[in-house]
Amino acid sequence: MGVERTILQFSHANGFPAECYRAFLAALDTHFDVRYVPQFGHDPRHPVTDGWHHLVDELVTAVAAHGHPVVAVGHSLGGYLSLMAAARRPDLFRRVVMLDAPILSRLQGGAIAFTKRIGVFDRFTPAPGTRSRRRHWSSRDEALQYFRAKPVFRGFDPRCMADYVTYGTTEDASGVRLRFDPEIEYHIYRTMPHDMVRDASRLTVPAGLILGAQSDIVRRIGTRTSERRFRMARTAGGHLFPFQHPETAANAVFRMMSDLATAGA
Repeated sequence: MGVERTILQFSHANGFPAECYRAFLAALDTHFDVRYVPQFGHDPRHPVTDGWHHLVDELVTAVAAHGHPVVAVGHSLGGYLSLMAAARRPDLFRRVVMLDAPILSRLQGGAIAFTKRIGVFDRFTPAPGTRSRRRHWSSRDEALQYFRAKPVFRGFDPRCMADYVTYGTTEDASGVRLRFDPEIEYHIYRTMPHDMVRDASRLTVPAGLILGAQSDIVRRIGTRTSERRFRMARTAGGHLFPFQHPETAANAVFRMMSDLATAGA
């Protein structure tokens, strides 16, 4: 019998079903038994609500089903959910690695809470563009050409671009449509928690944060609050670096996991 591998629970970014990360996850699978929730927010038992509490429930339920603690890796939305789940149920997690998910300071969080109360939070998120996004094409070839022309996909590894078209769309009677419901993506953006610094302060599980060296999210949020709470590293690429440099990103995860294990020894 072989040695049982540690389970790695991966959590995806908003709008990107987990299977779209196939190249990145394949590299991680050389060291870990990779599991994931395919699409957060699409199970009616775990709806999108302010603060993402039911999405955290969805992740906790998935991890608890494994029967023993896991290491968690999450990209953007998935990083925040991993942090919140580990803060709530540290018994289920051994280590947490967040990918391009810097946390807001208390001041920034207070500003977000205020903009939510007065109804202008959408102005500060990608939410409005998400709602008007094109969602249907006559074929996957047409979808591929469409996505290739969009700035958000600039720099994607060709394998990841192809996987996004394959696993990020689903066939219907007249062609293909986005698999991740844009309405759900929209509501995830506009219900972002404003108090994740509290979860970070409560966290007892070793945690690290890997940032894209050219990430626009990092430029906007900053890293001062994160630096006080997590082991930090940077890797090549922007906010979507697991799609731009999948093997490099996986190696950064391996290094961070090793550093966290040493620190927790």
